[in-house]
Amino acid sequence: MMRKVYLFLSGIIFCLVACLHLARLVFNWQAQVGTWIVPSWLSWGGLIGAGVLAIWAFSLIKGK
Repeated sequence: MMRKVYLFLSGIIFCLVACLHLARLVFNWQAQVGTWIVPSWLSWGGLIGAGVLAIWAFSLIKGK
């Protein structure tokens, strides 16, 4: 039971992260860490990575 809750919450968090990366790409938002301006192409990696982890978490719930 606790494993399903953990996987569901992980999937939701990764899905939200993927949505934020997508929003940054669509709306051309700028991100800055200290004095470094983060290039938007890094959001493609974040979108793909977080999306894959979200799908993986949800698929593990269905599989068990």
